[in-house]
Amino acid sequence: MNRPTVIDIAREAGVSLATVDRVLNARPGVRAKTIAAVNEAIGRLGYVRDIAAANLARSRSYRMVVLLPDTESQFVQTLEEALREAAASAVTARMGVELIRFAAEDMHALAATLRRLAEEGCSGIALMAPETPVIRDALRALRGQGVPVVALVSDLPNSEPDHYVGIDSRAAGRTAGVLMGRFLGARPPKVMVIANSMHLRESIERRRGFDEVMLRDFPGVEVLQTLETHGSPTALRQVVTEILAAEGTVGGIYLLGSGLRALGRVLSERGLLGHPVIVGHELTPHSREALASGWLDAVIAQNAGHIARSTLRVLRAKADRLPIDESQERLRIEIILRENLPDQPL
Repeated sequence: MNRPTVIDIAREAGVSLATVDRVLNARPGVRAKTIAAVNEAIGRLGYVRDIAAANLARSRSYRMVVLLPDTESQFVQTLEEALREAAASAVTARMGVELIRFAAEDMHALAATLRRLAEEGCSGIALMAPETPVIRDALRALRGQGVPVVALVSDLPNSEPDHYVGIDSRAAGRTAGVLMGRFLGARPPKVMVIANSMHLRESIERRRGFDEVMLRDFPGVEVLQTLETHGSPTALRQVVTEILAAEGTVGGIYLLGSGLRALGRVLSERGLLGHPVIVGHELTPHSREALASGWLDAVIAQNAGHIARSTLRVLRAKADRLPIDESQERLRIEIILRENLPDQPL
């Protein structure tokens, strides 16, 4: 049996080929009743559109933009490298990927960049950013113009992105809580928590999950307030020094974001390296070295290569208005210890 064509759809729905084309490409100017008639005809005929062939016939290309914070975070650098590698493979699919680094503390500048991209025209945008009101409004405006938006690593639920690519941050925090509680043993029942910024959804969810487990399973452990460093080694040194002076020796340190190298220097200077339990996130050159040395106890990781490939697949599917394979795009939480440290980065 021959596969149904757009001619068959037009005949079945009683409309012109031009109308079928408008419906298939979600162009304006078609009445809701006519759209329904065309979609019903598609369902009856079992028509499956060959998007690749359609794009090739129209010589369609895609301009995807990925925005990452301009920080010294090794994980962000690793993610950028993975995105560049994935983008090189996407060229054959007529997909161009533009990587932009933005000032991590200037959300107004990022919002201006998003507005500029909307004016220039692009097929989809993915970004790793905090969900401030100005960013939320800029992203909603983009989606209102039909530009797919993907939240990368840190979710943006109030901005209503088309998809989130990353692990479940709350589950990652719960995992950190279990590891911390079980590893503390006879150490002082006091845990310090350090974050780059609590404006990041990933940090909020990690802390929430961590607290859930500590309160439920380890009620005798005191978890201190979150110390924000804004990615500054100097700020990290200051807040850690102040807390140690005020609280005395802590039994554990939960590092929600980057800053591992600076933390190691502070602890080493105070003769504490290797004493508190330390649980962190993301497998980077620094965390690999700390795990191998034994002063970092565990890393909760996600595969940067999977994130990069999934981001481009999802952007392409959203641009083509196609469903995604949820099982293929679901990222797993990895628990890395010195004993199972992989030979290569995740």
